[in-house]
Amino acid sequence: MGAGFCAHFILYKEDSIINNERPNLRRNNNGDDLVNGDIRFPQVRVIGPNGDQLGIMPRARALQVAETYSLDLVCVAKEANPPVCKILNYGKYRFEMQKKLHDMKKAQKAKEISVKEIQLSPVIGIHDFDTRVKHAQKFLQSGDKVKVTMRFRGRQLSHTEVGLEVVNRFIQAVEEIANVEKQPKLEGKILYCVLASKIKK
Repeated sequence: MGAGFCAHFILYKEDSIINNERPNLRRNNNGDDLVNGDIRFPQVRVIGPNGDQLGIMPRARALQVAETYSLDLVCVAKEANPPVCKILNYGKYRFEMQKKLHDMKKAQKAKEISVKEIQLSPVIGIHDFDTRVKHAQKFLQSGDKVKVTMRFRGRQLSHTEVGLEVVNRFIQAVEEIANVEKQPKLEGKILYCVLASKIKK
């Protein structure tokens, strides 16, 4: 027999062992990860199920070791030299990765919510008040938060209750689409509150 035939026979024999004699070594059908029979690197660095380093070994040997644990061989760093594979429960690994991705997207989505500021005055006119209410409603309908601020000047500090009344009236004007995340609070010369949208972004 020629060398080419022998090489072909050896490859065929190895694949037949992996695919037929070891039915528990499943493949990954979604194409995202290299799992068991999908791994084609001649040699890989293997990490055991407990995180212990098992060393560099031929692909076929790594699959045999994974089978002894009744677990899967998953390539976790294919760019490494040699590629790194870990012995684990692929179903559980996939679930945890999807959960992690979901949590990351959720956190990213939360970061996208911006805080818009609306400034009021203790002596604001009805027209200006209504205009600011409309602006706040627009922000809240987009899923953003609204920080309502009011700065007291001079003698106005002696009558902060007037400003508080204006702020409470503003809150009532948008209460259908907003929750009060931070109640009105006076800090120095500034009275403020934070409104969160009831509409999910």
